[in-house]
Formats: sequence, C-alpha cells, structure tokens
Amino acid sequence: MEDQVEMVGRAFVHHYYYLFDNERSSLASLYQASSMLTFEGQKTLGAADISIKLNNLPFDQCKHIISTIDSQLSSPSTGGIVVFVSGSLQLPGEEHRLRFSQMFHLIPTLQGSFFVQNDIFRLNYG
Repeated sequence: MEDQVEMVGRAFVHHYYYLFDNERSSLASLYQASSMLTFEGQKTLGAADISIKLNNLPFDQCKHIISTIDSQLSSPSTGGIVVFVSGSLQLPGEEHRLRFSQMFHLIPTLQGSFFVQNDIFRLNYG
C-alpha cells in the first residue's frame, strides 16, 4: 500500500506541475467546489476561484524544479493522500530560483482518480 501511495503522489506532482508550467488554465479540473487553496497566507475556496487565483499570478511563465516528494496515506478508510513537495521555481529573466514548499491533500473520486481538497503553498525565504 505504501508503494502505491508514493506512486500516486509522484504521478500527481508531475501532472500538477506540468499543467502549472504549460497549461495553467487546466489546473481547475484538479479541484472541486469544496477545495481550499492557501497561497502565501491568502485563502481561496472553490475550484473556480482557485483557478482565477492561479491564472492571475504576476507571472505567466515559470518552471518548477522538484527536489523532494513525500506522500502519506491520510485516512485508511477514505483513501486520502497527503503530499508534501519542496523545490524551486524559475521565473523568466530571473537569475536566482525561488525555493518553495507545497502540500496537497488528495481525496479519491468515485471515478477512480483524485482531486485536491487542500493545497498550501509557501515561498521559502532565508
């Protein structure tokens, strides 16, 4: 079971950041009406508002470089997965990468996939 949790976490992370870096408007499909995003301390509720938030960030292009992915089963009865990501973000025209951490709480759907219930993003300064 642990291997499957790790596999799902890694597959999700690669899919999420591919969409973020290449097709950001498609990220809305990963969230639902009950989903919550906290981005640098600012809370946003629901797939539509999360999509607006992510698509109106002050940069159009970026590249995420993933350093670590840690995944845990959040509840054996529901099959949820908590995924913690650390890495760096390269913005066009910027010499230095920005370090970040992000946590996702994935919930299984009836269709056999997962959606993001909780998403917390922070830049790491210092």
